[in-house]
Amino acid sequence: MVSLFTSVLLSLCLFSSHILSNVNAKPKLGFTTDLIHRDSPKSPFYNPAETPSQRMRNAINRSFNRVSHFTDLSEMDASLNSPQTDITPCGGEYLMNLSLGTPPSPFMAVADTGSDLIWTQCKPCDDCYTQVDPLFDPKASSTYKNVSCPSSQCSALKGEAPCSTEDKTCSYGISYGDGSYTEGKVAVDTLTLGSTDNRPMQLKNIIIGCGHNNAVTFRNKSSGVVGLGGGAVSLIKQLGDSIDGKFSYCLVPENNQTSKINFGTNAVVSGPGTVSTPLVLKSRETFYYLTLKSISVGSKNMQTPNSDTKGNMVIDSGTTLTLLPVKYYFDIENAVASLINAEKSKDERIGSSLCYNATADLNIPVITMHFEGADVKLYPYNSFFKVTDDLVCLAFGMSFSRNGIYGNVAQKNFLVGYDTVSKTMSFKPTDCAKL
Repeated sequence: MVSLFTSVLLSLCLFSSHILSNVNAKPKLGFTTDLIHRDSPKSPFYNPAETPSQRMRNAINRSFNRVSHFTDLSEMDASLNSPQTDITPCGGEYLMNLSLGTPPSPFMAVADTGSDLIWTQCKPCDDCYTQVDPLFDPKASSTYKNVSCPSSQCSALKGEAPCSTEDKTCSYGISYGDGSYTEGKVAVDTLTLGSTDNRPMQLKNIIIGCGHNNAVTFRNKSSGVVGLGGGAVSLIKQLGDSIDGKFSYCLVPENNQTSKINFGTNAVVSGPGTVSTPLVLKSRETFYYLTLKSISVGSKNMQTPNSDTKGNMVIDSGTTLTLLPVKYYFDIENAVASLINAEKSKDERIGSSLCYNATADLNIPVITMHFEGADVKLYPYNSFFKVTDDLVCLAFGMSFSRNGIYGNVAQKNFLVGYDTVSKTMSFKPTDCAKL
């Protein structure tokens, strides 16, 4: 990663009794997994000593830290004296529980739509961060196999996978802007997704990173990353034809509730209220790009400064706020403030520039995101987030890039579908808690 880190208590729904669990056989799969927000009491990141405002401030900081992950230097707004920001690796907001090897060794990992490689810490660990779960031991798995070099599996990691001169095995090394990194062996092994009906799914010969030298910023218990991006070694691409390139998720508004992520036949988004927009391909194939044409606040429609640029916004489940180019952000903020007849509040701990007393009658205006071919009408809880019982703030922020990031607050109570084959992204208003 860099920057979509949700306990995979899998509700596995197979629609044909003869479907096999072996991904290599290319069956058509449909299954659903729980996602646990990092601030949920079910998450290892949960700190009961933190106040709601502290959790929200941390989430906002993670949002801004992820901007540099999605931004090329060429995309930075040269007209702004932008500050240097570090990348927070695996700064995702959702976690999964899964198992690796034979017999299965359980571990918890960050689910990240902003990265590709699936990796975990492994024995022997030359230099690793502290985790609560036992380290994965490759020697204890009968299905573990180092990837040889050269090979198609090694080359799938492109420049991140050098060949070892000692044993001709494939190694990898990924570093992040804040000095964090993961280094180790590229391997294949069986990844097991558990299910509540005791029918675990085994995904055989999945390419993984076995990290022997790692330093990251997340607190203990999380053992690695499950990459859900668009690159060749992500879980989505490795499942490939078996899920027809489809996955979707539905994020509940309350972080202490369980969200859902769906794959394959379970991931189809259709029916009344569904709108779709093209996924735009760019050189950075990991990320999912959309084209935002304009934003409406009430009846005022404001065109994005780069509305003619295809793929001017990244959608990311691991970023909390929706981030916009600075000048455009202030246009949106001013339009929102002009329609709310209430006194502004300030909370320096949060860092959001438009906040109000939560007890006031705000009459929040309707904000509509006009993507190419798809108008997504936000609910009040998509536009504003509750910091404390007394304070709500606009769920938009500034990006020091020409492009934007569509964050997870705006996506809550929408069934969000990724179809990497037809290259479309779909949104359907949904009560996610009822799924």
